[in-house]
Amino acid sequence: MIDRGAVPINPVAWVGARRIIRGRYPPIDLFEDIADPADWPLLISAEQKTNPRLMETIGAIDLVPAARRVGGPGASYLMAPFTHVSFDRPSRLTSGAYGVLYAADRFETALAETIHHHERFMSRTAEPAGWTSQFREIVLDVSVEAHDLRGNPALFGEALMPDSYAESQALAADLRAAGSEGIVYPSCRRPDSDCVGLFYPDLASNPVHGRSLDYHWNGTWVDFYREGGSGAVYRIEAQA
Repeated sequence: MIDRGAVPINPVAWVGARRIIRGRYPPIDLFEDIADPADWPLLISAEQKTNPRLMETIGAIDLVPAARRVGGPGASYLMAPFTHVSFDRPSRLTSGAYGVLYAADRFETALAETIHHHERFMSRTAEPAGWTSQFREIVLDVSVEAHDLRGNPALFGEALMPDSYAESQALAADLRAAGSEGIVYPSCRRPDSDCVGLFYPDLASNPVHGRSLDYHWNGTWVDFYREGGSGAVYRIEAQA
């Protein structure tokens, strides 16, 4: 087990970080509104009187401390990972008990990470080959004092296993409970670049919708991606 006290804390300040999400999720009106997040509970209470399904859209807003909520244009991209959580969707830094906003330091890394997970999902289905799913690129800025798993594979390797999240989830849960803001780590899909997992939405800012993307499944792996705006198609080599 990794010594929690041995993980250093370093600043991470990325302008133009990248996140790729499923394209089917629309913006959440409450988060996009110009209303102060402090007023959200009153707005929710009033709206629920005529829209009983409101909370299905907003999610579990109480999972985000009031002082750390963000609102305004693009806020859905920052809030949704924390209000829509599920043990059915574990990831590297959470079992699904709490939300994490993941971002990569560049587009190619975010692409490789999401393609890997999409391939794992598709391999468990009987979907025929074809253009299977739509995604959207989110460009955002990150500013966080993060626990840093870079630079010492011998010490932190258990938390950086490509396909096992047992130690990384346990480490993240302990660090978060002790007050961590997030964790930065080398990408398992592109070792020359980094990813960060943020534990609160106010650690990212200026989110904007970038490219729309389609992934092509050939029955074994994602072999192409297509940009929605230009229609340009790019080849993807099979990942190990």
